Amino acid sequence: MTNIENFRSIAGRTGYDYMPIQFSMCPDLESRFGEYAREQGIQYEQGSTRVPLLEPKAADESVFRGYYHREFKPGTIFTPYGVAKEPGDAAAFHMTRMYHPMEDFDSPEEILAYPFPDYSVADLTPVRRAVEELHAADRVAVGYASNVIFEPAWYLRGMENLMVDMMMDDPMAELLLDKLTQCAIDRVRLYAGCGVDVIHMGDDVGSQTSLLMSEELYCTWLKPRLTRVIAAIREVNPDILVLYHSCGYVKPLIPHLIDAGIDILNPVQPECMDFQEIHREFGDKIAFNGTIGTQSTMPFGTPEEVRREVFRNLEIAGDRGGLFVAPTHLLEPEVPVENVAAYIQACKDFT
Repeated sequence: MTNIENFRSIAGRTGYDYMPIQFSMCPDLESRFGEYAREQGIQYEQGSTRVPLLEPKAADESVFRGYYHREFKPGTIFTPYGVAKEPGDAAAFHMTRMYHPMEDFDSPEEILAYPFPDYSVADLTPVRRAVEELHAADRVAVGYASNVIFEPAWYLRGMENLMVDMMMDDPMAELLLDKLTQCAIDRVRLYAGCGVDVIHMGDDVGSQTSLLMSEELYCTWLKPRLTRVIAAIREVNPDILVLYHSCGYVKPLIPHLIDAGIDILNPVQPECMDFQEIHREFGDKIAFNGTIGTQSTMPFGTPEEVRREVFRNLEIAGDRGGLFVAPTHLLEPEVPVENVAAYIQACKDFT
């Protein structure tokens, strides 16, 4: 099988030749592991590659600053949606503090007047070029659509405000979520038209022990909109794989995510859900990505424990595939470089 065929076969649960390696690191760990890998002669290739992000037309930073009633530290950045991300001190590493431009809004008219990003003018040339180059090298191209509905909504409005708006059936919630759904549809259609193999999207809707909202609230406000976003992808190219990310405990929502049309669920955090149980109930319907704990095994286990967890989860998935085994999230500074190396070697050795 080619690399792309191998990837699709794992997702389709029809067998595979080898297990792709897939992980990401924070800048501090990336620097240290790069040096360690050179010293140890560790060679590897990521199983899939993100193409460049789409760059929409966004309002000027001065416009976004007008929605805040405060000054920001030097180095603060504003997303295309106007969300301010302020840097912390050295101990925070790459983490930032988020501020919400719609936090004080009290009318739908304010949302209507807000400068949402315009993806219709995005330059597709870098994305198309990247897809062509990746496919020429037999590599999987991923369009990173990122957070699609719930997360950008609370980034803009604030978590408490958004939750209250939804529970009170406030027209502001409907208007905001519809605006963001259309932005997501515009984004994924462009990626799909550029020929990517996978579109990565998601919203964190789970906490460490429970859902962030009731199943009823999710099905009322978010499921129909996610279904529309995925349908927009299928209209352009029905063969694109949809990888959906949500941290935390999301087991009650998995049937709804399947209904909405996802192909791969990420990250199946072992600290929140048992992969064996999740696979037993849903492994014949979707594939999974992740399952190696970044709150447990990767930072605090031994290299042998990392290896055992990789092998255990791949054995649960079985010979037909259905699991892209990987750390469940960005690897943070406390992860030993030896554990990263152990993950890479385990993927190589299993197949």
